[in-house]
Amino acid sequence: MAPLDVTTEQHPGQTRVVLVGELDIATTQELENELTAIEADSPGVLVLDMRRVEFVDSTGLRALIAADERARSEGRRLAIVQGPNAVERLLSVTQLDQRLDVVDDPDSVGA
Repeated sequence: MAPLDVTTEQHPGQTRVVLVGELDIATTQELENELTAIEADSPGVLVLDMRRVEFVDSTGLRALIAADERARSEGRRLAIVQGPNAVERLLSVTQLDQRLDVVDDPDSVGA
């Protein structure tokens, strides 16, 4: 099982969280912990870069939905950068690609 590597980067107008590996029951808490720390600073725009995510299970999907709900309730923007085909397909089948702010390029997300 591939671990999840979570890296936070500051870019013009956004805080970017880059995920590499698998977002599943064994690794979701790591993402949740990072998001909790970032959200304490109330960034206006938070971008989850999933281009290098290999796998997402239902626990990972729940974490994405919860992060989106928190952002909306606090008046912030959460954008999710489209992942590889398997991740893209999962978001499409669950219709989360219609509910979440999914983008192709993190640099296209402005403040």
